[in-house]
Amino acid sequence: MARKNYPLRISPELYAALERWAADDLRSVNAQIEYLLTQAAREAGRLKAAAERKEKLDTQD
Repeated sequence: MARKNYPLRISPELYAALERWAADDLRSVNAQIEYLLTQAAREAGRLKAAAERKEKLDTQD
């Protein structure tokens, strides 16, 4: 699956906080945003974990 580009408009204050957080976690700001969104989607039950997706694909064969 190809990644999608998406323009994001956030406040300078939020961007600065994300930049510091990303640096603490040794990630780029983009990777930090993707990580946080993925975690939030999983916690909300909107995104299955990779292992669950792989298991589902394996059982379809």
